Amino acid sequence: MMAFREDPGGSEVASDPGRPSDSSDPTDESEPMTTFAAGLRASGLSIAVNLSLALVKVLTGLVGNSYALVADGIESATDVVSSAVVWGGLRISLRPPDRTHPYGHGKAESIAAVLVPLFLLAAALLIAVQSVREIRNPHGSPAWYTLLVLGVVIVIKETMFRRLDRIGHDLRSGALKGDAWHHRSDAITSFAAFVGISIALIGGEGYEEADDWAALVACGVILYSGFRLLRPAVDEVMDAAVSEEVERQIREIASSVPGVAQVEKCRVRKSGLGLLMDIHVVVSGGLSVREGHRIGHEAKDRLLASHLPISDVVVHVEPDDLSHVCEGGVDQTPS
Repeated sequence: MMAFREDPGGSEVASDPGRPSDSSDPTDESEPMTTFAAGLRASGLSIAVNLSLALVKVLTGLVGNSYALVADGIESATDVVSSAVVWGGLRISLRPPDRTHPYGHGKAESIAAVLVPLFLLAAALLIAVQSVREIRNPHGSPAWYTLLVLGVVIVIKETMFRRLDRIGHDLRSGALKGDAWHHRSDAITSFAAFVGISIALIGGEGYEEADDWAALVACGVILYSGFRLLRPAVDEVMDAAVSEEVERQIREIASSVPGVAQVEKCRVRKSGLGLLMDIHVVVSGGLSVREGHRIGHEAKDRLLASHLPISDVVVHVEPDDLSHVCEGGVDQTPS
C-alpha cells in the first residue's frame, strides 16, 4: 500500500502525511475566498450592529421602564462577544499550515462554532433569571415608545439572521450559522417583549409584568436553538463523519477514474470550511508501481477539482490481489 501527494513542481513524490497540499492554500484568490471575505465582513457588521442595538435597548429600557427591553439589551451585549468569537475563529482558520499545525488552522472555526451556542445558552439563562427577578418585584408599566424601538430591532435582527444564515450555509460554516441564530434569538426575545409590553399597556394596572413573562417564555425558544446548534458543532470538533451523500459523491468521483477498480475506504472529516480525507483505491495487481501511482494521482486531482470543498486528499493505492476488508470495514492487509 502506498500514499502520496503531488509536488507543486509537477513531480511525483512520496507523501508526507503532515504536509498539506497546495489546494488548501488560503491565500489563493478564488471564488471561495470571495465568499470567505464576505463571511468576515458579515461577522464584522454583526459586531457593530449588536453593540449599537445593545446600547439603544438598555438605555431605552431604563428610561422607558421596560425591564424586558433591558434584558434584551443584555442579550445583545453577549451577542457582541459571540460575534467577536466567530470573527476571530474565521480569521485564525484562514492562516496557512505551518510546522506545528500541518493540517492548517481550520479547527478554529469549529471551536468558534461550539462557543457560539454556549453563549446563546448562557444568554437565555441570564434573561430567565432577570425575568423571574422582575416578576417578583412589581414595577410600573413600560413607556409606549419602547414598542417603536422593538419594532426597529425586530426588522434589523431578522435581516441580519437571513444574511448570516445564507453566507454560513454557502460556506458550510457552523460558526456563522450559530451567529445567525443569535440574531434570530434576539428577534424572538424582542418580539416577545413587544407582545408583553403591548399587553401591559393595553391591560393597564395588574398587567405590568406581562413583558417579563413574555421574555421568560422566549427563553425556552432560545434554549432549544442553543442545544440544536451545539450538537453538530461538537460533532465537527470530534471529527464526526460527513453525511452519507457527501461520501457517496466522493466515492463516485474517485471510482470514475480509469483503472480504479474499487474505492475500498473513504474517511472524510470537516476542518474549518473544507474537507480533509483519506481514501483507498484498488487497482490491478499487475500494474507497475508507476502506473498505479499515476492512477492514484488522477483520482486525487479529480477530487480536488470537483465541486466539493475539499482542502486535501491522501490517496492509498492497493493492488486488487492484496485488498481485503473485514466485515467492519477495517483493512486487514499489512501496510
